Amino acid sequence: MKYLPLFLLFLLSSFIQAQKTGPVFKDGEAQIVPAFENSKDWLRHDLWVETEFDSDGDGKMDRMHVAVTRPKQTETEGLKLPVIYVTSPYFAGVAQGGDELFWDVHHELGEAGPEHVHPEVERRGERPIISNSHIKKWVPRGYIVVHSSSPGTGLSQGAPTVGGPNESLAPKAVIDWLCGRAKGFEAPNGNKQVKASWSTGKVGMTGTSYNGTLPLAAATTGVEGLEAIIPIAPNTSYYHYYRSNGLVRSPGGYLGEDIDVLYDFIHSGDESKRARNNQVVRDTEMKEGMDRITGDYNDFWAGRDYLNHMDGMKAALLMSHGFNDWNVMPEHSYRIYAKAREMGLPVQTFYHQNGHGGPPPMTMMNRWFTRYLHGVENGVEQDPKAWIVRERDARDKPTAYADYPNPDAADVDLFLTAGAPGHGGLGLVQTRTAKKETLVDNYSFDGEALADAEFTNHRLIYLTPELSSEIHISGSPRVTVRMAASKARANLSVYLVSLPWEEGHRTVITDNLITRGWADFRNHKDIRQEEDVKPGDFVDVSFDLMPDDQLIRKGQQIGLMIFSSDKDFTLLPEPGTELTVDLAGTKLTLPVVGGKEKLMEAMK
Repeated sequence: MKYLPLFLLFLLSSFIQAQKTGPVFKDGEAQIVPAFENSKDWLRHDLWVETEFDSDGDGKMDRMHVAVTRPKQTETEGLKLPVIYVTSPYFAGVAQGGDELFWDVHHELGEAGPEHVHPEVERRGERPIISNSHIKKWVPRGYIVVHSSSPGTGLSQGAPTVGGPNESLAPKAVIDWLCGRAKGFEAPNGNKQVKASWSTGKVGMTGTSYNGTLPLAAATTGVEGLEAIIPIAPNTSYYHYYRSNGLVRSPGGYLGEDIDVLYDFIHSGDESKRARNNQVVRDTEMKEGMDRITGDYNDFWAGRDYLNHMDGMKAALLMSHGFNDWNVMPEHSYRIYAKAREMGLPVQTFYHQNGHGGPPPMTMMNRWFTRYLHGVENGVEQDPKAWIVRERDARDKPTAYADYPNPDAADVDLFLTAGAPGHGGLGLVQTRTAKKETLVDNYSFDGEALADAEFTNHRLIYLTPELSSEIHISGSPRVTVRMAASKARANLSVYLVSLPWEEGHRTVITDNLITRGWADFRNHKDIRQEEDVKPGDFVDVSFDLMPDDQLIRKGQQIGLMIFSSDKDFTLLPEPGTELTVDLAGTKLTLPVVGGKEKLMEAMK
């Protein structure tokens, strides 16, 4: 009888163990667990993780401000869970202001333009909550959600660098802490440590825009424990964000923004460190490297191009982007997806037809994190590689394809016939005539007005016959323009449009705009080194337009439009520069599903 209490204690212990709360999975997805669902039961606390860099020059390793939200069972039952981690430079506030924050773009090419105002950022936010993003989505499904502020923002120490090494090493340090390899502290300058005893050591990252860039930045370090990332509309190269084929070009909606403007925008960290950070980062490194004079690619930009740092990347990649994102343009995601695919990493891509932002459907994200963070064999590796939302479909109803670009797409060359100042022709037969046509630069007219105009000498436009059947374009169209300019410097802008241009409440962006691109003709040989081109001398300028996947409807005409200054994107010099295009040396290469035969049939 004296052993009965021990026996009962054993049974009671076994019963309690059996009742422990844990994640639940169904159809390969983590399900909402009622015991995790009550936000009042969540544990929320913050800390500072020590990094391996001193970017504010105070002689101490910078510490990142980190906030944790986790189910109470990670404390009461010793439950360990994987982590969804989001980091950002925006959480503590950004600079307030209008156009004065940006560079003045009304000046000749080859000039820097007048200096702009450098604003101060007023920090906001309260401990321990850095952000509430993602917690309602993931904590009830059996994840811990972690947030951190980027270097030099909020209560994180250091200096913002906008793509510098510390922006990759900061989230790496947080992941190292989550995996037991780095130190966390209760205070920014204290010595009392905090352990992530509730972490399984499996981390996934996601976020949109800049917050989507930083998961990729962390992944390029090859940090152990970062198993999967879902970047949404990430900026993967600051050169591609602020320049285009040698041309100074603003992101859509932010005319005159440049990398130093973004630095000012996010610099919400310790006010006592700002003067030093400004002098070292903004007024020296950025000022000497960003080069608004030539727009050329250089070592400064190469260091802020994550494509150049992917060799050690191991994380599974689910990429998400909009084909009509003219802020962070769709090439940003495709270039990384293509490289990761080439490296043999687990990859998947989701594209929609709208603008900036837009995550994949929840079921796609859930399956991705369930597979790589919880280790549930749900077969996601065998899912189609590409998911594309068709033009008028709901965002959560993408169409599956074997890959992107569509494997059935083949390049088709289209050639030009004269028609200025009206509409020229765009067809499959190349003419050998020496016909040349000229346009006059005038930024007063935006791309829509130029495409819609019947007659204008401010653009050249070439149209296919009316399509007798639908055409599916998938990939990156490419143009070669043989051109000369009346001045030593000029913008070159190219749009691919679907005409007639339509308006009205039922119109969507894909009804009109297919894709577009910009280039500096002085960089026709080398993006790193422009060359002097004398006025009147012809050069061949070849470059890719932004990637796309679009169905061009029956009854439409595909139009190649060539013009100079783009009111919404480029520098805006005094009107009057002439661009002359040699039609015999100019062509459009279009990736068509079904190839030349399909396009030929539709153009009959």
